[in-house]
Amino acid sequence: MDRRATEEFGIPNRILMERAGLAVFQAVKELLPDGGCLTVFCGKGNNGGDGFAVARLAREHGYHVELLVAAEADQLSDEAAEQMHIAKAQGLQPVFADDDRWERKVEVVGCRDLIVDALLGTGAKCEVRGPVRQAIQSINRSGVPVISVDVPSGIHCDTGEELGESVWALRTITLGLPKPFLFEGIGLEHSGCWSVAEIGYPGSLLHEPTDARLIDREWVANMLPERLRASQKGDNGSVVVVAGSRQMRGAATLAARAAIRSGAGLVTVAGVGDVLNAVAANVPESLLLPLPEADGVVSPEAAKVLLDRQSRYSSAVFGPGMTQEPSVAEFFREAWARWEKPCVIDADALNCVSKGVDLPAGECVLTPHPGEVGRLLHCSIAEAQSDRFRTVRLALEKFGKCLLLKGPYSIVSEPGQAMLVNQTGNPGMASGGMGDVLSGVIAALLAQDLPGYYAAGCGMYWHGLAADHCASEIGPVGFTAMDVANALPGARARIVSACDCI
Repeated sequence: MDRRATEEFGIPNRILMERAGLAVFQAVKELLPDGGCLTVFCGKGNNGGDGFAVARLAREHGYHVELLVAAEADQLSDEAAEQMHIAKAQGLQPVFADDDRWERKVEVVGCRDLIVDALLGTGAKCEVRGPVRQAIQSINRSGVPVISVDVPSGIHCDTGEELGESVWALRTITLGLPKPFLFEGIGLEHSGCWSVAEIGYPGSLLHEPTDARLIDREWVANMLPERLRASQKGDNGSVVVVAGSRQMRGAATLAARAAIRSGAGLVTVAGVGDVLNAVAANVPESLLLPLPEADGVVSPEAAKVLLDRQSRYSSAVFGPGMTQEPSVAEFFREAWARWEKPCVIDADALNCVSKGVDLPAGECVLTPHPGEVGRLLHCSIAEAQSDRFRTVRLALEKFGKCLLLKGPYSIVSEPGQAMLVNQTGNPGMASGGMGDVLSGVIAALLAQDLPGYYAAGCGMYWHGLAADHCASEIGPVGFTAMDVANALPGARARIVSACDCI
């Protein structure tokens, strides 16, 4: 985008640098509104040029600024050198890595009020070394708040992986568009609180289609099915939840409660006797379909019972709490051979797929967490998480179905579509049952004729927003999956009302 803004639209690179510097300086003023002492670390490339602009602006506004450059003067790019000369004309005296004062200056940054990290930008691909590594280590030891320019130095922009050492930022001001490192790997943690700064890229560049988009409340509100005034329960979808076992009775309850709270007209739970007893006690609105069982799990004969009633349902959830017993895998094999309704494939159903059970031929939404997607792709969790966007692409190539990869900034995609990246949710969701609730939400949207790609995208945003409400009202840690299910109606109201749709 930098190159095209200059070559195709005639915007000089120095103008982009000035605007980037101004955007970062605004963040400096937010953290140090009454002035103070800051150290600006610059590298030799264009990211360093942004840093020189920040340093100059801070000095002009009365901040005490120390400027440390992790390179020698003759190593600076042309654009960075130009910004360096402007900064020097304004009275700043940069200390370069070959200066006798460098070692001492780097070691005493802990006495500053704020650090600006402009060492490495989006082009960094190799392991950090030399003065840059030394600077990063000193920054992280200092205990001083850090603002990173565009990307925390030492983070691979495309994967979020750490290049040996990386800055742990309090804030990251990324330029133009969000970038993959914000959503995965070490970058997800080291970016801190991030925001996107508009620095003057032409709108036609900013709005070109990309491989992924960050979905927002307006997008979700426009997708959610509208409830007509004259509608009846039969008009709002019938969901069947095939879930649970004697050892895991709660999963079916959570999925059923979520489907009801998400507006499904009818919800049926199909399961073994112990599961149905638990559902009857906790979700009295549900209908019950007993399935033949063997030792507390569904037996293969249950497939015929379910298939005989397939026409009654609009969508299904398969898998939560069902175990991986051979009889369960055989049940899925027989049921899915003739299953035609849209469905959510979750939990133990995914584990059976990883062992060779074929998916239904019709529309499916697969909802794996990192461990499950690792089993599906026969790789480790670390490999799956090292580049989540690549992991989603691999899963699409292998299964050809819509997939939702759960985790911080969940990702949804299907063949031929851009990836949808979620921005709701919080760390308090790292507890049992949250995935069961998500499955129920998506199944309710499928039952109301929303295609799987959009049902999964809307479902993950809605589910995360309900959890954000729980974190705010109950506390950031300790709210339960049932709390999230019960918060779904209020979350939907906030999505729709915020966009003036009611």
